Amino acid sequence: MTRYTLAGRTVLITGSTGGLGAALATELRARGANLALLDLNAAAVATQAAALGGPDVARGWHADVRDLDSLQTATNAAADHFGGLDIVIANAGIDVMAPLATLEPAAYERVIDINLNGVWRTFRAGLPHVQPRQGYLLATCSMAAFVHSPLQTPYTASKAGVWALCNSLRLEVKHLGVGVGSLHPTFFSTPLMDQVLADPAAQLLWNNQTGLWKMIPLEDVVDGAVHMIEKRSDLLILPRTNTLIGRAPGLFRPLLERIGFRSERIQGAIDAAHPSGWHPEAAGS
Repeated sequence: MTRYTLAGRTVLITGSTGGLGAALATELRARGANLALLDLNAAAVATQAAALGGPDVARGWHADVRDLDSLQTATNAAADHFGGLDIVIANAGIDVMAPLATLEPAAYERVIDINLNGVWRTFRAGLPHVQPRQGYLLATCSMAAFVHSPLQTPYTASKAGVWALCNSLRLEVKHLGVGVGSLHPTFFSTPLMDQVLADPAAQLLWNNQTGLWKMIPLEDVVDGAVHMIEKRSDLLILPRTNTLIGRAPGLFRPLLERIGFRSERIQGAIDAAHPSGWHPEAAGS
């Protein structure tokens, strides 16, 4: 496959001032990409953009991934500023540590809304701009999509949902020349992970930090994300020694997709679909 070079391309990143978002933005800029940086913290994202070279190559916008209008406005403004978008990275995410029986409902819903619905909103806002350039959509996911730990029901559900979302969307946009990928790292050092591991409940679950729970360097995750973009990969699991664990749930997915979802049928179904989700006559019955 021809390498998808980053130099001169425009990359939009949500959650750009977080641990992974900031490190990834720095690496992408070093490789010559223009950066549309979206974050909830307007002051922090403005400072980040200035440090990465200023408005000609990096500009920040306030955006809330819980609000489609906010996200669409920022995405449209970024596309107008840079003349289009090539790559959209849905990177915003949060976590909580509590059992379902006692977790506050608002906390559960917030995780789902940011981690899962936020990816949908990001891709929905970005796809019209990425499609004309036959670009690439990437979601920061997790090994939690495959390994479902206790006390994290909203987090694991959201990450499994993101994996499924990417797999479904990839089938919808393949004929348009758009790629879709999901990145699945294990634990790596970020402020979010520091918060998780400082929690007494998390310390009891993952106190050894070895084997399956071994931390990997942030740089490995950044390199993995860049590799995925350059290869327009469907999926990457880090560390690669966990690949079998991650791929096992979807072992037969490529075969099922080839047999069960022919490209021409997908395109026909897309043309026949109603924006409401159901045609009026079907919904009425």
